[in-house]
Amino acid sequence: MLITFKCRAAPDVMMLENLAQYLVGIIGKRLGERGVITHDELPDAISKLESAITSDKQERAEHEGHFHEHEEGHEHHEIPVGLAQRAFPFLDMLRAAQKENADIVWGV
Repeated sequence: MLITFKCRAAPDVMMLENLAQYLVGIIGKRLGERGVITHDELPDAISKLESAITSDKQERAEHEGHFHEHEEGHEHHEIPVGLAQRAFPFLDMLRAAQKENADIVWGV
């Protein structure tokens, strides 16, 4: 199922429910049928998401040395897309909403 986040300060952001649930969880919210991130909550939400992205990048950097590219007996495998790439549109929306003192809503 797709979740659409709406805000007057930015274009709609659509994402799969499992990613939406993960990102909303990072900022301390629950993904219910409807929800809102008020403009008062945005500074804390942005900080939490940026911190999670930084942690993810550090973990990925540590694990990059563990990928055995081109070694005999090891098949090539893709490094999964990181949190920074997956969260960017949502983080962009949070920042735009903060600049405009706007709320972000989702729901039916």
